[in-house]
Amino acid sequence: MAETREKLLEIKNLKKHFRIDRKHTLRAVDGISFDIYRGETFGLVGESGCGKSTAGRTILRLYDASDGEVKFHGENVHARKSKKELKSFTRSMQMIFQDPYASLNPRMTVKDIIAEGIDIHGLAKNKKERTERVNSLLKTVGLNTEHGNRYPHEFSGGQRQRIGIARALAVDPDFIVADEPISALDVSIQAQVVNLLKRLQKDHGLTYLFIAHDLSMVKHISDRVGVMYLGNMAEIATSKELYENPMHPYTQALLSAIPLADPEVERTRERIIVEGDVPSPISPPSGCRFRTRCPFATDICAKVVPEFQEYKKEHWVACHLYDERYADQMKQ
Repeated sequence: MAETREKLLEIKNLKKHFRIDRKHTLRAVDGISFDIYRGETFGLVGESGCGKSTAGRTILRLYDASDGEVKFHGENVHARKSKKELKSFTRSMQMIFQDPYASLNPRMTVKDIIAEGIDIHGLAKNKKERTERVNSLLKTVGLNTEHGNRYPHEFSGGQRQRIGIARALAVDPDFIVADEPISALDVSIQAQVVNLLKRLQKDHGLTYLFIAHDLSMVKHISDRVGVMYLGNMAEIATSKELYENPMHPYTQALLSAIPLADPEVERTRERIIVEGDVPSPISPPSGCRFRTRCPFATDICAKVVPEFQEYKKEHWVACHLYDERYADQMKQ
């Protein structure tokens, strides 16, 4: 169970705000908290613009946090660090980017792209060892060693993403943020890349933060899933529990939109339609951020921010529907 496992990452009240001008601030990530345990895949889902990619980049310190803490192996990632400490940290945490076309340098050969981290961290004693490591990584991700001499434009999207995965693996990281790694790929290739990530996790003892908006794919790869809405965390549960017993109205709506394989069930099931557009993170609604689109919203939802609480074992929700203090007001 989670209690006996080692916490690899602890994210506490993490915020990332972007100053637009003197009067306006975009609250991309606005106080999220969750833990990631060693060896697991934590799925982070939500609509485009909900802040999940910003959260991933802030966790890795590609963005400096506006507030809150990210603890990795018990050390605060965003504390002041020397160059040596930062170098060690960046070796332990890597990222697989969403767009395999934009994330690879078109002027570098595949061999040099993969070996960049090896060179920076001095992981190869000589040229021969460097080549051997790159060739081994190419084979690990299902590519041929001769592919190392080619350039990114000579590969398909799926192959480029494999190159991106090999680059992330090159420094033997503990933790990888996979930022929508399959969304830019053909559906036929998506399952191959997900299966590759699962195999690599097993072989290398990796821990993943898997960011996506496709809930059906997240179900297959994630041990636990967190649902984000407009910079806040709406719900966290084990993958099985979330898909079988979603509690937050937003999660219920997202799951009801996934088509089912059984045509009989698909025809008769009730869809939950979320009305309206996502509000701007520059001026989010008061109280519960989802209230402007929620079919159950009452006056209390506009006045009080829902507390993120554990209502069942390992099942956390931020919704007044489940808070006994507001039961009477929610029935109005």
